[in-house]
Amino acid sequence: MKPIIEIEGLGKSYRIGANREKYLSLRDEMAKQAHGFYRRFLSRHRHVPRDEEFWALKDVSFSVNEGEAVGIIGRNGAGKSTLLKILSKITPPTTGKITLRGRMASLLEVGTGFHPELTGRENVYLNGAILGMTRAEIKRKFDEIVAFAEIEKFLDTPVKRYSSGMYVRLAFAVAAHLDPKILIVDEVLAVGDAEFQRKCLGKMEEVAHSGRTVLFVSHNMAAIENLCRRCVLLKQGAVAFEGPTVQTLPKYLADFLRPSSESLATRTDREGTGSIRLLDVQVSVNNRACVAAITGKPCTLRFGFVSACKANVASSIAFTIRDARAQFLCRLSSEDVGSSLSTGEGHGAFLCHIRRLPLTPGQYRITPTISINGEVSDYIEGAFVLNVESGDFYGTGRFSDHSPVLLDHEWEMFNS
Repeated sequence: MKPIIEIEGLGKSYRIGANREKYLSLRDEMAKQAHGFYRRFLSRHRHVPRDEEFWALKDVSFSVNEGEAVGIIGRNGAGKSTLLKILSKITPPTTGKITLRGRMASLLEVGTGFHPELTGRENVYLNGAILGMTRAEIKRKFDEIVAFAEIEKFLDTPVKRYSSGMYVRLAFAVAAHLDPKILIVDEVLAVGDAEFQRKCLGKMEEVAHSGRTVLFVSHNMAAIENLCRRCVLLKQGAVAFEGPTVQTLPKYLADFLRPSSESLATRTDREGTGSIRLLDVQVSVNNRACVAAITGKPCTLRFGFVSACKANVASSIAFTIRDARAQFLCRLSSEDVGSSLSTGEGHGAFLCHIRRLPLTPGQYRITPTISINGEVSDYIEGAFVLNVESGDFYGTGRFSDHSPVLLDHEWEMFNS
């Protein structure tokens, strides 16, 4: 039997600095062709600067058999989203080809394929029609979709008035219940609450066990491990490894926790406006830089930056902590604790003081986000590896490794 998905020599290039494509009139198109001819003529006689070419994917090849659940993993910028957009026919490949042998449903972004002016009810039927379902097939699944999405009260409300959580619940319910042979799901499930994420994972397990095919992109390694028997690891747009999940995850996690030799100042895998840019992250104990923090002891994380803001602006910083399995543990934010930060032009540092570090010994990945008036200025996934050494958190001489996070607490008992 032939694979349900075949990917051969897939590549996708972008022109950095190229103007975005737009609709052109015949006159505009003729002028564009003439301009291209003029540039080619000049290039024979003198140097003409060209747009830089960037390959988001290069020579990617693998196949997926019917009924398989395959994880697509890799760090930000590895090419995961580009691959899924090509598979979903949102963008065409530059090289190579894809062969799909089955009806496909994809959930890449919140509300993808929804018409904002239509109600939830109307969008269910619209999405079903896009997937090639008959009205009778959609009607048969309709009540199940609505019950799963938990939006009964808002079923006849235009989806433009939905919250992001309502959007994602309905979008996932439609994609998972309308019997696609291939289901593609990106990290979009992170938008939902924890209970809904558990429902989604349960539904994807049901879909996979029913003989349908699932491609799943996630940073949640526990979910990948639970759902997928095989993974494809992407790195810098190419397949770095492909094989059983038990073999692939250690390779991803080793890279995930490897301190980058590249300076944060020169990292290109970042997002944001760039008005404030991170330069370095350091950990210190008692005002002295150190290579590791200690469980239960105070420490300070210093985020060095350079700002191009001419006047002082309201800024904020937050960072997430993930463990060695890339599972999310917590998020610390200057806004959440009411810290008022103001940034002007030049160099500086944000300092986060942690009174008692509640992490057990190990390695943790720090991902910071700097924002100005709510707009992201700089974001670097896995900017820093925090090493934590053993310490007596509870002051009892006992060490507990039953949980990655320790909470200060007391117990008492009384007899009635």
